[in-house]
Amino acid sequence: MITRNEFVKLATATGEMQAQVFRPNVDGSFPCIIFYSEIFQITAPIARSANILAGLGFVVVVPEVFHELNPMGTVLGYDDAGKDKGNNDKWAKPLESHDTDTQAIIEFVQAQPYCTGKVGAMGVCIGGHLAFRAALNPNISGAFCLYPTDIHSNTLPCEPANDSFTRAKDITCEVVLVFGKQDPHVPVEGRQMMYMHFQAIGLNYQWLEVNAQHAFMRDEGERYDPALALEMYSKAQQFFQRTLA
Repeated sequence: MITRNEFVKLATATGEMQAQVFRPNVDGSFPCIIFYSEIFQITAPIARSANILAGLGFVVVVPEVFHELNPMGTVLGYDDAGKDKGNNDKWAKPLESHDTDTQAIIEFVQAQPYCTGKVGAMGVCIGGHLAFRAALNPNISGAFCLYPTDIHSNTLPCEPANDSFTRAKDITCEVVLVFGKQDPHVPVEGRQMMYMHFQAIGLNYQWLEVNAQHAFMRDEGERYDPALALEMYSKAQQFFQRTLA
C-alpha cells in the first residue's frame, strides 16, 4: 500500500509537541498505532518502521518523545553524544508527562476523518516501555512492546507508586512483550521479575523471547536482524488487526 506522511503540531500539557503521521495514501479510515521511538527520537530507521506499518493499513503517529527538552525537530545521532543526551532526557522527563502526551495524541487521531477511532500502541526500547505505559489509558486497545527498557528497574522518574511495574495491574487491554535474550538492558533477572509479576496480577499478555540483541529492529548497525524484524512486523500486523478491529 502506498503511503503519505506529514508533520503535525499537537498541544500537550507540557507544551507543543511535533509528531510525524504516516498513513495509507487512499481514501478511507484506518485504525491508529502510536509508535514510540527510542531515546534518539524520529530517526530515519524509526521513520522507516512507521512507514512499513502504515503500508500494512494503519495510521501511525510518531511523537517526539522528549519535546519539552529539545528544540522541535531534534533528532539525536546513534553515537555517544546522542546516547548521552537521550539518556539524560529519559531520566529528566517524568512518566506523568508521557501520559499526557499519549492523551493528546489520542484526542488528535480520534478527531481525524482518516482514523477509525481505535488506537493501539507500539514502540522500541524506551518506546516499548512507553507503549506498555500507554496501555494504562482506557482508549488504548492493545500494545506491542519491543524490548521495553526500565520497566523492571523502575528507573524512570514518576510519582510514588506510579511506576509502570506497579501500575501494570491497572492495564485492561492485551499486551505483547518481545525481548532479545542477548539484550543487556533487560537481563534475564529483569525478564523473570516481570514475567512472574505479570502472571501474579493476571495481566492479559503474550510473552516472546528471541535470540537477538537490543535494537534488533533498527535497520542501521550490526545488531539489526532483518528476518526477525520482518517476523515482528507480521506479528504486529496480526495483533493490531485483531485488537483494533
